[in-house]
Amino acid sequence: MKLLKSGVFLSMLLITPVLEAQNTTVSLWEENIEQLSMDEEEKNWEDELEELSNRLQEPVNINVATKHELEQFPFLSDIQIENILAYVYIHGQMQTIYELQLVEEMDKHTIDLLLPFVCVHPVAEKRGFPRLKSLLKYGKQEVLTRLDVPFYTRKGYQKNYLGPSMYHSLRYGYRYGDYLQMGVTAEKDAGEPLFALHNGKGYDYYSIYFLLRNLGRLKTLAVGNYKLSFGQGLVVSTDFRLGKTYSLSTLDNRSGGIRKHSSTDEYNYFRGAAATVEIIPALQISGFYSHRSMDGVVEQDEITSIYKTGLHRTEKEAEKMNAFTLQLMGGNINYEMNNLKVGLTGIYYFFSHTFQPELRTYAKYNMQGNNFYNAGIDYKYRLNRFTLTGEAAMGKRGYSLLNQLKYNILTGYQLSIVHRYYTHDYWAMFARSFGESSTPQNENGWYMAAEAAPFAHWKFFASLDLFSFPWWKYRISKPSQGVDAMFQSLYSPKRNLSMYINYRYKRKERDVAGTNGKVILPTYYHRLRYRLTYSPDNLQLRTTVDYNHFHSQGREGCQGYQLTQSCSYAFSFPLKLSVQGTYFHTDDYDSRIYASEKGLLYTFYTPSFYGQGFRFSACARYDMNKAFMLLVKFGQTIYQDRETIGSGNDLIQGNKKADLQMQLRIKI
Repeated sequence: MKLLKSGVFLSMLLITPVLEAQNTTVSLWEENIEQLSMDEEEKNWEDELEELSNRLQEPVNINVATKHELEQFPFLSDIQIENILAYVYIHGQMQTIYELQLVEEMDKHTIDLLLPFVCVHPVAEKRGFPRLKSLLKYGKQEVLTRLDVPFYTRKGYQKNYLGPSMYHSLRYGYRYGDYLQMGVTAEKDAGEPLFALHNGKGYDYYSIYFLLRNLGRLKTLAVGNYKLSFGQGLVVSTDFRLGKTYSLSTLDNRSGGIRKHSSTDEYNYFRGAAATVEIIPALQISGFYSHRSMDGVVEQDEITSIYKTGLHRTEKEAEKMNAFTLQLMGGNINYEMNNLKVGLTGIYYFFSHTFQPELRTYAKYNMQGNNFYNAGIDYKYRLNRFTLTGEAAMGKRGYSLLNQLKYNILTGYQLSIVHRYYTHDYWAMFARSFGESSTPQNENGWYMAAEAAPFAHWKFFASLDLFSFPWWKYRISKPSQGVDAMFQSLYSPKRNLSMYINYRYKRKERDVAGTNGKVILPTYYHRLRYRLTYSPDNLQLRTTVDYNHFHSQGREGCQGYQLTQSCSYAFSFPLKLSVQGTYFHTDDYDSRIYASEKGLLYTFYTPSFYGQGFRFSACARYDMNKAFMLLVKFGQTIYQDRETIGSGNDLIQGNKKADLQMQLRIKI
């Protein structure tokens, strides 16, 4: 049997270019992250992109892969994961990676996405935690430093900003597979002092982490800064989540549990200790404790606001630094057997001062006091091709519900329906889940989506989200409702050629500016995008055309469009170059456009533009050897409709804005 399979796939090994599959997979992640980056809330993707990069360098060995390891790939369905594990159990270890084509439910597209992240190696004995000698000898170390130099001067540097205009970060990390990870991250934002004033000890922000995995029954131990995600995120989640994108493969939420926090995000993390212990193979218990200082405003022994940006450039911003402390503790019990998974999660918060925010009417139901709690139960059950997942959570006031039913009709055909009900008075400080808003509060809705591949090289996606807000929202001074519809057609006639066109329609209600909420009208937003990607050999060409149209009922509409062309080339010697040019023309901010760019390692840059102008960027990466990598990026934006850029302290005199970014990586 083994000889037959090896012979069949020997020719496949010669004709299947793994590098192209790698490009396809990375493009999928980039497309989804780009889509989410177009939302109004700013997100930090450093930890997720770093994990993706590490997984490309250290692929999972299929012959010893666990269910948890395979679940980290969102494009694998539960049925596909189960069939991969069953194949290895029944037929023994794979001899070549291309045996994946013999696994039931595994289609060509999914295999192409999976190939860069997995490998096949024979295993003589069961894996165990590595010895200290192996940790010291084979562990990988990495030093990554970044410097951003702006070629312009913002108004704030004339008298308000306390530090130099350059951004700088320094990261050190040690990693031995998934068993041991530890490191430190330091960052100084532009305008913040370095080794001076309130940063007399060095950088403005430090993150130190230690993460241990799979030491006997101790499945995870985190000390220092860490992240948490359990269930569907209604109780706690500071993890990476893909929600409403043009792909059903990213809709499933597979919680990451306890993870390291090595990014420069200064808000969404915990500081202390957390651990997961396996009681029996089907039962795991997690516990966590966090004690950290947070930024905010404290007046008369009351916390009136929490400051989330992490910027301390001016005296006023510096006064908010470490203004109060937050302690929290909690745990999770998770039981998983066969097709059933059930979990219980609880968390308790305690502030050093009474939390008494200045509540505007739209936020009047947010929590107040010294202590808060949240508790929830989550579940997942699969019956043949049906998968039902969900979570129910409650807090000091209010509750939230989320349920999803997914049906894998055939390979390449999926249906999904999601219902959420988040009461207006439910509040969970570090919760993130599926929805129109960024937090699971004050929202009801039904989301329906379908994905199909009826023809060779074609894939279609369509979704419809009907949502409502039972109470006021920011810029909506009454209960309201809306619609969000998406459609995409993808055509990939060759491995190195693909194109898609997608359309999004959104209707929401909004206060009319200048009426103090007395006049509220529906707004309509249309976005159309076409993208063509061609990757012959070491060259990649990508053309993107966007058109946006925005209008409100009874009022004249506005529109915007952009044309972006990018070109990347990898030379035969270790040099990669990429250039990109964008022309944009929009009537106002509501019709703004987004244009993603290739950025530095572990970063994703999707700036928005409104008005009329050009954007140009060039990026060069040179791998001097296996140890040293230098990356340089230059970008410039030129506006044709203004003489100043920005406002307030960020005001720039002139119509040009240029930056130089440099990054050096040293591997040991």
